Amino acid sequence: MPEYKTLADLPEGVRNNVPKHGQEIYMKAFNSAWKQYDTPEERRGDDTREETSHKVAWAAVKQDYQKDDKTGHWHSKSE
Repeated sequence: MPEYKTLADLPEGVRNNVPKHGQEIYMKAFNSAWKQYDTPEERRGDDTREETSHKVAWAAVKQDYQKDDKTGHWHSKSE
């Protein structure tokens, strides 16, 4: 999985459920982690580079957004 170049390239679950700003956070965090965790020695456990990058991206989104358990959509914590 290469780095994401546009929001349209993000996984469907992110595109369909996370607001645009959250998608931007996800993409930036994923791409940064993709570069940083390129070797297995830099990752925890047996996670792949892609798994690690997705975990980092979701953690970044969760700083500002939370998931609505009923709808599955994410919204700003400040709302």
